[in-house]
This record gives sequence, C-alpha cells and structure tokens, in this order.
Amino acid sequence: MSPALIHPPGFDGAWLKRYRPVTAPRLRLFCLPYAGGTAGAFHGWAHALPADVELIAVQYPGRQDRLEEPCVAEMDPLADRITEALAPLLDRPFALFGHSMGAAVAYEVALRLQTRHRARPRHLFVSGHPSPLRPRSHTDVHLRDEDAMLEWFGELGAMDPAVLADPELRPLVVPSLRADLRLIETYRPAAGRPVNAPMTSYVGDADPGVPPDDAAAWKELTSGEFSFRVFPGGHFYLSDQETEVLADLTERLGGAPV
Repeated sequence: MSPALIHPPGFDGAWLKRYRPVTAPRLRLFCLPYAGGTAGAFHGWAHALPADVELIAVQYPGRQDRLEEPCVAEMDPLADRITEALAPLLDRPFALFGHSMGAAVAYEVALRLQTRHRARPRHLFVSGHPSPLRPRSHTDVHLRDEDAMLEWFGELGAMDPAVLADPELRPLVVPSLRADLRLIETYRPAAGRPVNAPMTSYVGDADPGVPPDDAAAWKELTSGEFSFRVFPGGHFYLSDQETEVLADLTERLGGAPV
C-alpha cells in the first residue's frame, strides 16, 4: 500500500471516508451528508479544497458499502458513534460541515466533541437546515407510505427521478430514507446548549423547507461569532453553487482561495 493511503491510527474505515489523504494536514474538514445521502456526496470537494485541508466524509450505516448494516433512526446513538469515530483524528485542527439533516448531526457531534474530548472546532458550518429550536415544518413524512414519502423527496429535489421510477433501486434506498427522516423529524435538542465555536449558516434563497429567518436562527446556538449567507438555489443549492460555497468556506477557515 502506498504510504499516502495509510490511514491514521484508529481510523474507522466504515464510518469515515478519506478521498484525498493528506500526510500532515493543516486542518481536517469533517462532512456530514443529508437524509438519504452518502459520504460520496463530498467526493468532489476533497479534490477542490486547498492542498493542506483534508476532507473526511461520514458514511451513515444502511447505504452503499454499509448496505447490510441496520440504519440508525435516532439522533443520540448516531451522534455518539460518529463522535467516537472522529476522536482519533482530533490531533489536528478541525471543522465540521453538515447539509440538511447533516447540519443537525454536525451540531450534536460538535457538542459531544467539546464536552467529552475538550475539542473545539475551528468552525461549524450548518447548511440547508433551520435552527433546531424553531418549530418543524414537517414531522410525519417518515410515517407516510412509500410512494408518498418518495414523492416528497422528489419535490425537494433530493432524489434522481430515475431512482424513484426503478423498482429494483427503490428497495435499496427506501430504508435509509425512512430512517433518516424519522431521525430528523423526531429530533428535539436540549435547549440552551451553544457550541463554543464560530458558526456559519448557509441556505438557498428558494429552499422550500428552510425560510431564511429559520436558517439565521442558528445564531442562538453558538457562543462564538456567527455568520449567515444566502446562495441562489433551492434545497440542494450546493450542486450549482459549489465553487462559491467552497470559496467562502475556505476563506472562513483561513486558507488560500480554491
């Protein structure tokens, strides 16, 4: 095996994906995907970030190479396990980025890292998700029948229409979608638990489920500096605005422009 591909001691290859290993990174960026998403959503980011930033993407159970494992449908066990997986990588400065459901997971992981490991992220990026302290816009999608649930995902732009129409692919994606929806729709954070780190909230200006005011309300959950930025696009504005998002993220992390 090439030395560049040797993982750090304690690296959990099931939970964590390392698409561009960096021998001595200035900073590690831990990325958490959206409901139904996979670590592969951040594959392109790993090669677009500055050379001294190493991206580590989280792979939730129940999808891709973890398809045979049971999904985790509650926030606390998922955040606990991710925190354990990240613990061996805290020897370097780090930041967290989460999109949609991943934003709430990133927030919970950041809380656990600061209380259990006394590790403070250089920055917490929460994207495409309202503050958990705001009333939820939906709580029952995970209880709907398969067609209704997938229709909701399709309207959000979260699913390739070809997948929704393929009777062979649907059974592979429905369990993780339902579990993730149950997790985020039943998630209720404890009030008054701010992250002790700078935080930036991103949102698309045409996101049907995240009003800008609700995305800006993340300010209540940090004791550090707070920034808020709106990008053109819907819930998955990240796809069309990737260059702009990475440039903004890199600047906030103190790196050279991408």
